[in-house]
Amino acid sequence: MSIASEFKEFVMRGNVIDLAVGMVVGTAFSGIVKSLVDDVIMPPIGLLIGGVDFSNLFITLKDGAQAAPAEGYANLAAAQAAGAVTLNIGLFINTVISFLIIAAAIFCVVKAINTVKKADAPAEEAPAEPSEEVLLLREIRDSLNKN
Repeated sequence: MSIASEFKEFVMRGNVIDLAVGMVVGTAFSGIVKSLVDDVIMPPIGLLIGGVDFSNLFITLKDGAQAAPAEGYANLAAAQAAGAVTLNIGLFINTVISFLIIAAAIFCVVKAINTVKKADAPAEEAPAEPSEEVLLLREIRDSLNKN
């Protein structure tokens, strides 16, 4: 069997196709979750805790080539444009929340799949009553053992 035919057989297996579809759907889903976190969840949370924009929550570790203004950088983009070294706490918080949402969604999907698998699994049947022949043979065996 040639390498090309082995590779074709490998690629055409169901698991590889399923994995490819899962990766494409997962990538699209992560974009949706990122937008959900950045555009829907974090703005109200920022307003509740005093108007903080989490995407611009950062700590300047070292000023860039251009001197920082006296009141600091206006936002993360300005700090990065000036060449400052920053600790991007807000972006990290957004990423953690995105991860938690994705993990919860995957948990729900796996739980649903496991529920469907359990429902489709054949129920364990109670052992059938022995036939009359088996009962008769048992009686004969027991009577022989008594003698």
